[in-house]
Amino acid sequence: QLQLVESGGDVVQPGGSLKLSCQFSGFPLRNYNIGWFRQAPGKEREGVACIDSRDGRPYYPDSVRGRFTVSTDHVKNIMYLQMNSLKPDDTAVYFCAADPFLQGYGCYVPREYDYWGRGTQVTVSS
Repeated sequence: QLQLVESGGDVVQPGGSLKLSCQFSGFPLRNYNIGWFRQAPGKEREGVACIDSRDGRPYYPDSVRGRFTVSTDHVKNIMYLQMNSLKPDDTAVYFCAADPFLQGYGCYVPREYDYWGRGTQVTVSS
């Protein structure tokens, strides 16, 4: 059974850093397209980092590029999201997701994914 569990969410001050983890079980993450998404109250879920399994390259939207970094540990079957220079606008519930196939919308598009974790809250506030 495929399962994804996020951890690492916390309250952090603006300018601070946080590292999220997503533990995958039931499948090797190296064979899947994987991504981090976030959803703030009243807003749509948006992608903040993803790795397309076809080329192994990470993708980031302009809003987080240079501040967020996605990485993986294939031995531990974990995906990480290192977040630096956090801003209040980064406040959201962060989810990890996985899917074996992309339909063509892009690895940063939520509709590409069938498997999701339950999320972890990140709050950036002074």
